[in-house]
Amino acid sequence: MRSPIPDYLAEALRSVEADQSGATADYIPELADADPDLLAAGLCTVDGHVYSAGDAGVEFSIQSISKPFVCALALADRGFDAVLEKVGVEPSGDAFNEISLEPGSGRPLNPMINAGAITTHTLAGPEEATPEARVERIIDGLSAFAGRRLQVDESVYHSELSHAYRNRALANMLRAHDIIGEDPLVAVAGYTRQCSLLVNVDDLAVMAATLANRGINPVTGAPVVSAKVVRQTLSVMATCGMYDGAGDWMTRVGVPAKSGVAGGLIGALPGQAGIATFSPRLDRHGNSVRGVELFERFTADMGMHLMEVPPAAPAVIRDRRVLGAGHGKVLLLALQGDIRFAGGERVAREFQERPPAEKRVAISLRRVSSVDDVARRMLLEAVRRLTLDGHDVYLIDPDTVLPDPEPGTGGRVTVYRHVDELEAGSDD
Repeated sequence: MRSPIPDYLAEALRSVEADQSGATADYIPELADADPDLLAAGLCTVDGHVYSAGDAGVEFSIQSISKPFVCALALADRGFDAVLEKVGVEPSGDAFNEISLEPGSGRPLNPMINAGAITTHTLAGPEEATPEARVERIIDGLSAFAGRRLQVDESVYHSELSHAYRNRALANMLRAHDIIGEDPLVAVAGYTRQCSLLVNVDDLAVMAATLANRGINPVTGAPVVSAKVVRQTLSVMATCGMYDGAGDWMTRVGVPAKSGVAGGLIGALPGQAGIATFSPRLDRHGNSVRGVELFERFTADMGMHLMEVPPAAPAVIRDRRVLGAGHGKVLLLALQGDIRFAGGERVAREFQERPPAEKRVAISLRRVSSVDDVARRMLLEAVRRLTLDGHDVYLIDPDTVLPDPEPGTGGRVTVYRHVDELEAGSDD
């Protein structure tokens, strides 16, 4: 059977084709000459399947879409404190190229505006790296996000650098405030080369999906940055990624996103997919007109808005019953689903409100898909307290969804793959 996803993407493209509003970026000659009718969309799932439609093979410069990924590299390379000392995380409410610096400190308000992006560019790689080595680190890092080696468009680079007067002014101000510690012209040249990397919508969809997949490229399986770095990056994308249109974007679309003046646009839906569009005509915010329309449609059709919370999952406690008889009887609590904080709390409350009368207590995870960190800690603390109350506790965990279950001081737990290993004579 042919998947309906490519057909859906193609139909979505057809629905916005007639919109001729907006214009290509006229302050960079190479971008001003782009074909305004190019149109493409791509989607990559967190298990690495890529779908695309339209002009998906056309390459274009990544531009400002590089900003969140380079910020992630800087966080990974230098640590959170070093980056946050130089760049804030507050929305500026200004256009991408405004001089949005904190009064007094000169710190850029966030890494998504140009001043912040120039700063995070200088923070990628080790502190002692030369400008050339830093650029290579950034190309290597963005290539790891994309899952293939990316190349610089030299024509775009030289065209953009020859008109980078405002970025040079920003870099000079950053140097005057000791936010960057090198020649401003060198910093701008490196940042411009970063923005001139060539991508297509499939690349961008995979890059966004890597963020959606906690920093692991879903196509190559290679880890790029940590989940902690991803959380910080997605948070800043959500509040600052669409510049002075960020608030409107989050209320209408509700997906952490980033745009580029070549016409690219990405969105990362945590745990689900990365989405990318390409259409060169821009609105007054510098965002792709038809790209924004497509994301609005995707949100409406696919329920992507982060605040659109799905109905509560089935109760985490699937069953509670006693197996066997006499001294060998066991209280079995069978759990189900993906267990997070609320599920862990429900299990702990079950033992509080209905304390087991049986000495032996088994918790079955046979129908559990995953247990997050906080739920893991809550479940193991419940095991520890049951042990301290005099119970023998067992985990039935055939798929090892709770690896290395160590309950802590005073706690004991025995792990079985099947409930019949308890010799209770029944299955859950």
